[in-house]
Amino acid sequence: MSDTYEPVIVGFLCNWCSYRAADLAGTSRLHYAPNMRPIRVMCSARVEPQFVLKALREGADGVLIAGCHPGECHYTEGNIKALRRYILLKRMLAQFGIEPERVQLVWAAASEANVLADAVNRMTEQLRALGPLRWNETVLKSDGHGPAEAVQSAEEG
Repeated sequence: MSDTYEPVIVGFLCNWCSYRAADLAGTSRLHYAPNMRPIRVMCSARVEPQFVLKALREGADGVLIAGCHPGECHYTEGNIKALRRYILLKRMLAQFGIEPERVQLVWAAASEANVLADAVNRMTEQLRALGPLRWNETVLKSDGHGPAEAVQSAEEG
């Protein structure tokens, strides 16, 4: 592994809380790792498992899903739905041989810029220690055969 390796994190951020926390982190000039590529979603429940799989397949080393705290969702129970999906997604990724640290879920209110910044910093360090994902070797088992059919059917959803 090269000393210049920097992990790429795709961040799915809830519009009402986590995206605003990221915005607050920027306006507050909090210093945190620039490794996350934020994608605004209306609710963390909107993050389908196939979005996570696509991000990993297309080069992300990790995915961070961030939403409102349970009980504070603008869509009543969207974050509870996201938590259920996250648990199932982690089980599926384990079957593919993908380390659990590569996909994380965090709750961050709009005023909790430090919580989001800490999560990004922590995840960046964990991914640096793990190294690049190498989707083809990990999931496709380098010979092009592996659980690819399961991945494709999950992505087609």
